[in-house]
Amino acid sequence: MKRSQAINLAHMRKASGVFALKPLALCIAALLAGCGQKEEPADIFKTLDECKTTYPDLSAQCDMAFNQALGSAEASAPKYNSMEDCAAEFGADRCQRRDRSDGTSWFMPAMAGFMLGRALDNHSYQAAPMFTSSYYGSPYYNRWGTVDGRTYGDYGRSRVYTGRDVFQPKPTVTKTISRGGFGSKSAAASNWGGSKSGSRKSSGGSWGG
Repeated sequence: MKRSQAINLAHMRKASGVFALKPLALCIAALLAGCGQKEEPADIFKTLDECKTTYPDLSAQCDMAFNQALGSAEASAPKYNSMEDCAAEFGADRCQRRDRSDGTSWFMPAMAGFMLGRALDNHSYQAAPMFTSSYYGSPYYNRWGTVDGRTYGDYGRSRVYTGRDVFQPKPTVTKTISRGGFGSKSAAASNWGGSKSGSRKSSGGSWGG
């Protein structure tokens, strides 16, 4: 008998197909969602009081999360030359004015809410500012979005799943821009903060590109 005839081919196919290839197949199937990237639940609140009402035992955490998100929004949100430029992407009611010491002004989208996330392995809390647009021509119209261009569904949504990287510090924006026409994410990073680092593609496009 030839050696090849003594090999149980059916058994090999079963072993390789079920055990060897299955993890690879699962990885490929999950590629678009980021294979190996762990996502955890997070809450989105429109106000600080909403957070405290939902989690009365976490009042201090809500305070810290809100203030952290507010500071991040002030530093990393896009800054526009005029109210018209800001309103063209976020809506006039979603933009706010900031004055410089020389008497000139710039405009930025107001923080519409904040995301509160908890790392399940160490029970620490993290926060990120959230924005939305009231302009019907915007891809963020009545949708939650972050400064790095990610979207999280309808503006009324309060529970999402996300990776921890959404809470990582974002580049500080140091210059003003005109309306961007929703360019690429890397262009937005360049326009806002002078850097193209961290330009991962998102499903919702980008602001200010």
